[in-house]
Amino acid sequence: MNESPPALQLSQITKRFAGTAGPLDILNGVDLAMSGGEAVAVTGPSGSGKSTLLYIVGLLDEPTGGTLTITGEQPLEFDTAAQARFRNRNIGFVFQDHHLLPQLTVLENVLIPTLPLGGADATAETRARQLLERVGLGERIDHRPARISGGERQRVAVCRALINQPKLLLADEPTGNLDQATAESVGSLLLEIAAEQQTMLICVTHSLELAGRFPRRYELVGGRLESR
Repeated sequence: MNESPPALQLSQITKRFAGTAGPLDILNGVDLAMSGGEAVAVTGPSGSGKSTLLYIVGLLDEPTGGTLTITGEQPLEFDTAAQARFRNRNIGFVFQDHHLLPQLTVLENVLIPTLPLGGADATAETRARQLLERVGLGERIDHRPARISGGERQRVAVCRALINQPKLLLADEPTGNLDQATAESVGSLLLEIAAEQQTMLICVTHSLELAGRFPRRYELVGGRLESR
């Protein structure tokens, strides 16, 4: 029986920046393969290239070299508009800062990614309400961000990242601004929902405690991923 190809494949991804003392190689041949529903944590010191790698996978930055395949497509070869459409349909993001719009309600914030796809129809709104119920915020949907806690805001950000049912969820220090108890709650939520929805999850974190809860863990060393 032939094995299915990986849903995500990074092959020899490199990233070089120009520096005052000459070129600086941040990523030096990163390889990674993932199947649907897999969860991976990436650790490493500040400046090791963790966020750079995440932004390349999320089509927010371009590598100097290498190939990226997501669900059988190679979006790095797309033009800017096609990349944006692909990213919106297939990739969700959770950042260290929730980036919620203060003038919108919790429900409206979750629905923002649906706008480029034609707007929030009844199906999208139902899904948003279900996601918010799932994370314990069903009674907060009409609240604005200023009226909910930091942990609740991050849970809203998780729902927003999942509203378009992405194939890939990228989290950049998602618990970095949270206290320990809230961080544990948000970390559990990311892992549980990704598994439930068979969404690939890549989490970049300084937290060894959070990384240790992932079934696959890597450290970015010398511009390459090393299994831990």
